[in-house]
Amino acid sequence: MESGGEEKQQKPSYTYWVRKITEDAAPLPVHNKIDATTPTSHSQLGSAWNRAGTWEEKSLNYWAIPRIKELLISVGSLPFSSGRAEVEDVTKCVGDALVVVVRNKKRVSFTYELSLKVKGEWVIQGNKKLVGGHIDVPEISFGELDDLQVEVRLNEASDIAPQDKVEIYNNLKLFLQPIREKLLQFEQELKDR
Repeated sequence: MESGGEEKQQKPSYTYWVRKITEDAAPLPVHNKIDATTPTSHSQLGSAWNRAGTWEEKSLNYWAIPRIKELLISVGSLPFSSGRAEVEDVTKCVGDALVVVVRNKKRVSFTYELSLKVKGEWVIQGNKKLVGGHIDVPEISFGELDDLQVEVRLNEASDIAPQDKVEIYNNLKLFLQPIREKLLQFEQELKDR
């Protein structure tokens, strides 16, 4: 209280959750839409809003998943001593492909889990047998395709002897090399994007 019995109203130096705008409040921000035609002062890899080139990542799944499927189906058919098999479809392609810009340097990355549907025909004890199954690739990732592993699952075929099934398993594992080659092609295309 001041002398004379009057109270002096003091304005707060700052407010937290301002509900009304006063004349001493900071002006509201002005939003400017950034688009592809907005000029930038220097060449950069990231978005116009990220001029410092700090961390920025962008998913490339819209391109990567269809491209992986296209490449793996194009493996085509492989001949074996007693048969032939082909990749019919890619039934599972789960994961991510990313382009990351860090300090104005572009890096790409991907990690996927795949399952390829295969069908084939083998001559077993003089009879042609149609056999189907899947080749599973538990993990593919950027820069690690030399360590690629595949697992083979056959559809139930009760009239095939166990030793013939082993031969079919071994034949289908020969898809490893053409699958690796197609994934290396994918990796190079991803780097070039």
